[in-house]
Amino acid sequence: MPSTSDLAATVDHDQAVGRLRSSYQDIPPGEPVRLAKRSSNLFRPRAETDRPGLDVSGLTGVISVDAAARTADVQGMCTYEDLVAATLPYGLTPMVVPQLKTITLGGAVTGLGIESSSFRAGLPHESVLELDILTGAGDIVTARPDGDHAELFRTFPNSYGTLGYATRLRIELDRISPYVALRHVRLGLDRLAPAIEEIVASGMHDGEPVHFVDGVAFSPSEAYLTLGRNSDAAVKTSDYTGQQIYYRSIQQRQKDFLTAHDYLWRWDTDWFWCSAAFGAQKPIVRRLWPRRWRRSDVFHKIIGFENRHHFAARIDRRRGRPERERVVQDVEIPVTRLAAFLRWFDAEVGMRPVWLCPLRLRGTTAWPLYPLEPGTTYVNVGFWGTVPIAPGAADGDVNRRIEAAVAEFDGHKSLYSDAYYDRDTFDRLYNVPALTAVKKRYDPDARLTGLYEKAVTRR
Repeated sequence: MPSTSDLAATVDHDQAVGRLRSSYQDIPPGEPVRLAKRSSNLFRPRAETDRPGLDVSGLTGVISVDAAARTADVQGMCTYEDLVAATLPYGLTPMVVPQLKTITLGGAVTGLGIESSSFRAGLPHESVLELDILTGAGDIVTARPDGDHAELFRTFPNSYGTLGYATRLRIELDRISPYVALRHVRLGLDRLAPAIEEIVASGMHDGEPVHFVDGVAFSPSEAYLTLGRNSDAAVKTSDYTGQQIYYRSIQQRQKDFLTAHDYLWRWDTDWFWCSAAFGAQKPIVRRLWPRRWRRSDVFHKIIGFENRHHFAARIDRRRGRPERERVVQDVEIPVTRLAAFLRWFDAEVGMRPVWLCPLRLRGTTAWPLYPLEPGTTYVNVGFWGTVPIAPGAADGDVNRRIEAAVAEFDGHKSLYSDAYYDRDTFDRLYNVPALTAVKKRYDPDARLTGLYEKAVTRR
């Protein structure tokens, strides 16, 4: 029987859904429909509008946690930071916890979410048991793997709000120990794929269990896999929320211990390594930079401010520096093509370091808008920064070359950042015909923006 607190949370949730539906009906036909949320982890600029968005202010919490069943009912706009805070006291976490604290559960399910458990736990949508969705028709439907809305359930991942917005999700949870023991294993590029395939097949490396795996390629001659295992005890834990910087420790030590909480958020403090762009890794600046502001969402806001006002770009022009192209991408490459892709990327783009995260669909279901093959191991390659625009080149040229190369290496690209595909190519790569068929049922008046318009033309 639900506890009193669970019942109160359910009542609050129902009231919040009512406000959401009312705000949806208040948006005139033809006007853009979007969430009225304060933060975003997207890197795609959106067309400005002064129209009010959907009221999701009451949909940011955890409704309940069932520790015995290892499930949770969670509101769509709940951040993983808040979700983890609710589950960790039970020794539980979501099956996949994306790296940045302010990513929302609904956002990860309708978009992209990958982390170091993805080699065994797949992607966030694979741990969803059911979800309530506000559709383009203004209805709330409960979608499950079977039943009347099974097609919506399968097509919702990677739809990025074009089919509707999740208001409640029931998800599976995973056990986690109080600590995570780390091993940083240096490997040559040609050894990465065999090591990853061995770990995926056995869950072991050199006789020790592996519960988490990701990696960093600092250069073609220096790459590491970081192998994590659950541990009930720790010799001494490290703290990378202060003066020490996590990604640098990968090169400096072979073994490490973190609390489960600090492990899950190890990348958030310095936004992987991107905090260097703001000087936050310089010892003097770091001592003055308040700890509470060493967060990915703070850095993201700084980037947003620069994108609107272009202060740094104007300074660079005055100093005679070339304009720069933003290259912020995550791509999935089949593990057998990983070494070749990394060599191509380093020679043609030259951004260092890059993040490596093995992933494999957890089940045998082929998700229509996620063109990943069941039974195939991929490696997410993440690279985030800028490159100088070469003389005679145009902004976007490097990103277009990367998109072409990803296709040549049989890979797939996430849509949280800029995309440059022509419509025919985009429709083929992201199975837009399947999306369109489902959209006709759940958004018959086309009130929600299309996927190409969101990802490429930025409407």
